[in-house]
Amino acid sequence: MAKYVLKRVFGSLIAILGAATVVFFMIRISGDPVRLMLPVEASEEQVAALRDSLGYNDPVIVQYGRYLLDLLHGDFGTSLHYNAPALPLILERLPATIELAVMAIAFATVIGLIAGTIAAVRRNGPFDVVSNVFVMFGQSVPVFWLSILLILLFSVTLKIFPTSGADQGIMSMILPAFALSCYPAATITRLMRSSLLDVMSQDYIRTARAKGFSKWRVVIFQAIKNAFIPVITVIGMEFGTLLGGAVVTETIFAWPGIGRLMIQAVNNRDFPLVQACVLVISFIFVLVNFIVDISYSLFDPRIKYR
Repeated sequence: MAKYVLKRVFGSLIAILGAATVVFFMIRISGDPVRLMLPVEASEEQVAALRDSLGYNDPVIVQYGRYLLDLLHGDFGTSLHYNAPALPLILERLPATIELAVMAIAFATVIGLIAGTIAAVRRNGPFDVVSNVFVMFGQSVPVFWLSILLILLFSVTLKIFPTSGADQGIMSMILPAFALSCYPAATITRLMRSSLLDVMSQDYIRTARAKGFSKWRVVIFQAIKNAFIPVITVIGMEFGTLLGGAVVTETIFAWPGIGRLMIQAVNNRDFPLVQACVLVISFIFVLVNFIVDISYSLFDPRIKYR
């Protein structure tokens, strides 16, 4: 187990280094970073002064080495718009994104597991048909359209939930969390149904049924645990995506998270803050996937790490 953890830690560090490298060079391939930071009407003197202050006159390999060294020291750059270190600005918005992501993945997991389980047990029945329609809807509907529809229905018409912001606590979270949960809920439903159908065709399930146990008792106490193993991966990946910042949803609902911060940074031409946001999102995604990999043994003791 310890050897496997060390291998995964090493692989995670390589992935984060790759993300940092891609961000560094993509910014430069897309154009002059200094030109991106400054307004279009900036003079050549202003461009030259900023380029010199940021060290962009040095060779690219020197800039890259300095960039990695700064990251090792926890320096993610300084925001041009806020005139403050970028990392504290991101960490300030991180709790809001975590709260929203946790509620969204909780909605998605509960809906997906219940709907997928019932659809598998009642295969080809009315509920199975309804769940298939839900899966197609959830995986195809644009999140921005669903978000606007929820605002019009529950905020403008029924006046149950606030339209935007985070001033009303959990009431402010419900609509954006539900909008975010739609796609992962549909994915979990589909995967849980297919995984449970596969498990229920195994010999030990037929043996338990032959002993006189009811179908639901066998499903709840034996089948679901084994069927849940492949679902863990999907939940982890979706949770990592949500923690990385739901850019569109946070913008529509004016939610003060990482996704909205990144959009504001793009609009403000705040290149260092955009770069820091991408790096933090990459780190979060890698960390969540690492935790998911380690958690497999909790659900299936037969899994051995090498």
